[in-house]
This record gives sequence, structure tokens and C-alpha cells, in this order.
Amino acid sequence: MLFARIILQALLPATFFAVAVGVSWEEWWTYDGISGPAFWGLINPEWSLCNRGRRQSPVNLEPDKLLFDPNLRQLHVDKHRVNGVLVNTGHSAVFTVDNTTRRHVNVTGGPLSYLYQLHELHLHYGLHDEMGSEHTVNGHAFPAEIQIFGFNSQLYSNYSEALHKAQGIVGISILLQLGDLSNAELRLLTDQVEKIRHGGSSAQVTRLSLQGLLPATETYMTYDGSATMPACQETVTWIVLNKPIYITKQQLHGLRRLMQGDPKHPKAPLGNNFRQTQQLHFRPVRTNIDFKNNPEGKFCASMYNSVHYKANTWKKR
Repeated sequence: MLFARIILQALLPATFFAVAVGVSWEEWWTYDGISGPAFWGLINPEWSLCNRGRRQSPVNLEPDKLLFDPNLRQLHVDKHRVNGVLVNTGHSAVFTVDNTTRRHVNVTGGPLSYLYQLHELHLHYGLHDEMGSEHTVNGHAFPAEIQIFGFNSQLYSNYSEALHKAQGIVGISILLQLGDLSNAELRLLTDQVEKIRHGGSSAQVTRLSLQGLLPATETYMTYDGSATMPACQETVTWIVLNKPIYITKQQLHGLRRLMQGDPKHPKAPLGNNFRQTQQLHFRPVRTNIDFKNNPEGKFCASMYNSVHYKANTWKKR
């Protein structure tokens, strides 16, 4: 506690300076050091949920503690392709969907009671193969994780508004495992990473199928959580899909070349951009995997026994 107070006192002058000169708060947080996740709630009072929230994300998923919910439906994501922009934000590689067209990509079903319009995709990855994902399984991390976010378009007018509202956001988590052949839609994104080498740079991506990024499984885990970056709003319904997609060593190498800063001041590598797992605080993690009457056969049973659902040892099927 004393250490936290000392850090807070050190941060207060910088906080007042930021307010005075109108500096964007986006520049004041990172994934390490005194501006890292442990201090997000101290840097900006509006980010207090990052430190005090009780429904924070990501979390560690424990297969033997999942709660089977027979009322969970199949998740549906629209098939049609979208255009958008891939940006190096200095925190992550983010693909933002071009939603100026009338034909939006929507997600329904699963644990959702409303229609959600897909808005953007975040890519989290490690500088080493043993880490990178935000969500973990039995304490094991994956080399990378894709998070697809959408907003409740039936109750709210846009993503920014929904981020602060109840049942505002859906987050679809796709864990990535190393493999010899990657997901085809993932290649559309990683083929552009050389163009976004430095913070603030962007590249156009055309005809991306967000549905095509999803693994071939109908099973998932779901829980009520938060955004995993400031301001850590607790308005996200998370859906973690029960199978990985694959990424190659070459693709990971390209991602690991991305830098946080501009060409003159590249700063640190962009990788290791993941938040540590948070306490569940008695939140249930529900699943549509019925271990007694298994629709996907051996895969789900082995997942339950924590044989194939371990990071970096997941067997291909």
C-alpha cells in the first residue's frame, strides 16, 4: 500500500500536467512499468475500475469449473466480407471495420439477447511463444489472441456510447496456436504488418471475413467482464471459443517487428501487449459444452480433462 501511495504521488504532477495541456490520455498508459496495468487506476481517476472493479478481464479459464448452461445458443456471425483499416495504435494492432456501408456484420445468438454490430479487432501477442494471449486456460497462455468487439446496436447508437452502458459490448476471443499453416483470413491482416511497422501508421485491408477468422467449433465459454485496456469498463459479454486457429512462426516474427513509436523514436516493441488475468470474484463461467452428452465427441471430453486444451501442446484436429 505504501509503495502504491508513493507511485501515486509521483504520478499526480504528470496527471495535472496532462489535463492542463490537453494531452490525450491514450499516451499515458502502457503494458509495463509505472504506466502498466497495475497502475492504470492511479494514472487517471476515471480509470478506477481497472484497480477496483469486480468484473474485470481477462480471466483464467478452468475447464473443471465450467458451468454447463443448456440455454446457451449457437453463436452466429454474418458471413459477408468487410473493408477496414489496420492501425498500429502504439498499444496494439487494431483493425477497424468500415461501417459507413449499410451492410454491417452482426453477431447474434450465443449468450446474447440483442444484435451486436461488429466494430473492431485487436491483436495481442507475445515477444516469445510462451506468452501473448490475455485469456489463459488452466494457467497456460497462448502465443497470441484475437479479440473481435461489437456494440449493441439495438440499444445504443455507436461503439463509444455502448462501451459505458449495460450489455453494451460483446468480445469474441480467439486463441492462436503455432502451426505450419495459418488461418487464411488472418493472413489478410498479417500481410499488411510491414506497412504498420511504427506507431500511428495504417494500412487498408479489403474483403476480410470476420466469420472466417472463427475456428470450426460451435462450443464456447462465456462470462461477464470488462475491456482489457483503460478505462476497463465492465460492460463486455465475453465469448471465448473452444478451439484455436493457427498462426505461423513467420507471421509472429512479422508482428514482433512492430514498434510502439514513430521511425525517429521507435521506443519499445509493440509485443507483450497483454493484461494479466484478473480475479473472477465468484463470477460463473458458463459453457454450452455438455460433458455428459457431448455433441463434438472426443474433443470436448479431452478439453474437460485438460489434455488437449493446454497452450503450445494443443493437438491439431
